[in-house]
Amino acid sequence: MGRVPNVTRADAPTPLRNPLAFVAARWTPDPRTVRRAALTALVMSVVIVVTGGAVRLTGSGLGCPTWPKCTEDSLTTTREMGLHGIIEFGNRLLTYVLCAAVGWAIVAARSQKPYRRGLTRLGWAQFWIVMGNAVLGGIVVLVGLNPYTVAAHFLLSSALIAVATVMWQRTREGDAAPRPLVGRAVVQLVWFLVAVSVLLIAVGTVVTGAGPHAGDSSDVPRMPVDWEAVTKLHAVLAWIVVTLAFALWFVLKAVDAPSGPLARTRELFLILLAQGVIGYVQYFTDLPEVLVGAHMLGSCVMWIWVLRVLLSLRERPEETAPAAAPAPVQEPATSPSIAGPR
Repeated sequence: MGRVPNVTRADAPTPLRNPLAFVAARWTPDPRTVRRAALTALVMSVVIVVTGGAVRLTGSGLGCPTWPKCTEDSLTTTREMGLHGIIEFGNRLLTYVLCAAVGWAIVAARSQKPYRRGLTRLGWAQFWIVMGNAVLGGIVVLVGLNPYTVAAHFLLSSALIAVATVMWQRTREGDAAPRPLVGRAVVQLVWFLVAVSVLLIAVGTVVTGAGPHAGDSSDVPRMPVDWEAVTKLHAVLAWIVVTLAFALWFVLKAVDAPSGPLARTRELFLILLAQGVIGYVQYFTDLPEVLVGAHMLGSCVMWIWVLRVLLSLRERPEETAPAAAPAPVQEPATSPSIAGPR
């Protein structure tokens, strides 16, 4: 048995003062564990969006009519609240699962050796976004599903997905300075694609806020815009994103870009086509709930792949230690004439 270290009275509060450092000093996760933790956080950030959409599409947005309790007298749903209360309260419980996934990602990143400060900060950024969105979700309930707060709730969830995607990518890279794989013009084209994608998502929240799925069976106010007009604008922006993705793939082929950016762009193009099909089918079939939910999932996947295309334009290899200086050449102890032929 190894020698048991002496623990003094001063050492006892150490885990309370800095529990992450305490865990990191005693656990070194495998790099695959860190990657899986980051991926789990990303998957849960998508799941919480889809289940939140299910709350709205089933009319359960006010299944729990207040917050943070489910009712004025009960923390949880009651039998009288029926299925809507179960759906709404279940979505609230999933927030704790999301927090656990983000917490695991933070602990795994903090415990990795060598310590990667940037990776840990990405985990903490997710944590604070989750906390902010939980408060915003409570405000959504307290203001009776105001469509502007619902839109802000979705946009903040998209920000969470963005940070989770970056963290997942960073777990598979080193910490050296990024090295571009394509030219500046291609990078600018991709940034324009990202900007239009953000605008597409934002206009999509307006389509939702003005559309018929208010999230509750009661009289919930809608955004005072022409739903047909904003839906057509959303479709135009979608076609611009599709065109940009196809143009990017063509440019990458023309400049003989590496396989990574080409593969991510091709995958994005296929995702956009599938998302477009779902969008048009739901539009011409009077917005069935199942297709609207599938369209929300497709929006999350599309956003992840847009960011993956952006992140694939550079590589970050592992940092290498500086090469040691060559050892000085020592002079022979004797002259060649004395040493004789070699």
